[in-house]
Amino acid sequence: MKLTIHKLTPARWPDLEAIFESKGCSVARGCWCMYYRRSGKGNRPPEGVSRAEANKLALKSLVDAGTFTGVIGYRGNVPVGWLSFGPREDYAKLAKSPVMKPVDAQPVWSIVCFVVPAEHRGRGVARALLDGAVAWAKAHGVRLLEAYPVDKPDRASDDTMWFGAKRMYDAAGFDEVARRKPTRPVVRIRVAGPRD
Repeated sequence: MKLTIHKLTPARWPDLEAIFESKGCSVARGCWCMYYRRSGKGNRPPEGVSRAEANKLALKSLVDAGTFTGVIGYRGNVPVGWLSFGPREDYAKLAKSPVMKPVDAQPVWSIVCFVVPAEHRGRGVARALLDGAVAWAKAHGVRLLEAYPVDKPDRASDDTMWFGAKRMYDAAGFDEVARRKPTRPVVRIRVAGPRD
């Protein structure tokens, strides 16, 4: 599938809301891609505010401040998927993860979460988002992209595939650089060389 890929900006926030509010995205609506951005259990939301609403407001604050948080994929004018990725240091929980902790000291950008509404799954949206992220990273001087896919012989349930399937990363040219759990490798692709 060919998608047009755009950085999430304040003007595109309603498109992200449309994705997260779609059928099949209830888990994403609770997290708003904030889980890995925080270390520990995170702060309690203010009285009368749900954790989901607090997460949504936190992500919107990052976007409004100009922080890069990821890209939206469009089929025509319709937003069909979201990919949360950015500098590894923006995802504090990764440092403490036994599976996703740093492999080395190289600066990397981490691919953390795909969100694709149920009606658009099975059509290559995640792969198109991944290709778009690689192209975006190369155009913006990112040297290494790292991801933490699921590697299972059988198709896993959709709610466990936020990180994407390893076979998708293999097809996109990523190489395995670590494996600390049998079904969870760490993969990387160099998108820009020292002279790029």
